[in-house]
Amino acid sequence: MKATARAHTNIALIKYWGKRNESLILPANSNLSVTLDGFSTETTVHFQEDLKKDTFFLNEQNVEGNDLGKVAVFLDKVRALSGKEIYAQVQSVNHVPTAAGFASSASGLAALAAASAKAIGLSLNDKELSKLARQGSGSACRSIYGGFVEWQMGEREDGADSFAVQVADKSHWDIRIAAVVLSKTMKKVSSREGMRRTVETSPFYAGWLEQTPKDLQEIKQAIADKDFEKMGSIAEANCLRMHATTLGANPPFTYWQDTTMRVMQTVQHLREQGIPAFFTIDAGPNVKVLYLPEDEDKVKKRLQSIEGVEDIIVSKPGSGISYL
Repeated sequence: MKATARAHTNIALIKYWGKRNESLILPANSNLSVTLDGFSTETTVHFQEDLKKDTFFLNEQNVEGNDLGKVAVFLDKVRALSGKEIYAQVQSVNHVPTAAGFASSASGLAALAAASAKAIGLSLNDKELSKLARQGSGSACRSIYGGFVEWQMGEREDGADSFAVQVADKSHWDIRIAAVVLSKTMKKVSSREGMRRTVETSPFYAGWLEQTPKDLQEIKQAIADKDFEKMGSIAEANCLRMHATTLGANPPFTYWQDTTMRVMQTVQHLREQGIPAFFTIDAGPNVKVLYLPEDEDKVKKRLQSIEGVEDIIVSKPGSGISYL
């Protein structure tokens, strides 16, 4: 009763921001991401008859408290599906900065879902696995798939129709996504708390919900047509609208740092000079820059020259779940 799975993280081009159901993790809007080959989590789940409780090791460190509790709660869902009352040892290696806006929870929970389901003997298809992963971390449902992925918000109250589907596989379009690392420290406002505060208090949130379905429809067409400038401009505008809702929250907050702004301005300057590049930012200070392969040297050189940039990690569209 042991299995190992690898999942890659993803970056949302149409953001998931806000829930219509907190406990089931149902999004207030459908959203779309691209899976990244440069960031991943490998997780081994070993169910054992002699264990008295679940244990969790992250990067070889024993984890207790709330983080262990989240893993145990998720494994309870897997146990309920299987009908087996048996505890597990979970060992996870995270190749993603944790809680810094690089979607480490997406790859982490997707890998946990895949490994635990296989280890306990469940035969789940990708749609079922996506629904399971969603219950651990919303964005994890998208990391089940490679390439470009849409998370359909669904309408049902039980969440049965809220899962991810692949829009285009990783070979559809050769683009680049540079993760610009500004800070590897944990953010002060978690994604979950940031969403809740925004939904409950930001007067800008209604406008966000109204515009996002239009963004989603248009970006799917841009991906199908391989229209890079259209895709990038929609993703960048959608990102800015999401972050605007946080400034309207009470109390207001932002995930940006001064270096975040410098990277954004540099990307805008690149476009003024005829180099198609666009940024997007999740719930953290770090920026992801979209560009075409032929512009790699110019884009990286400019990004590396920015004060406060610690590292640049370049990804292509990545793969979905794999078993090791």
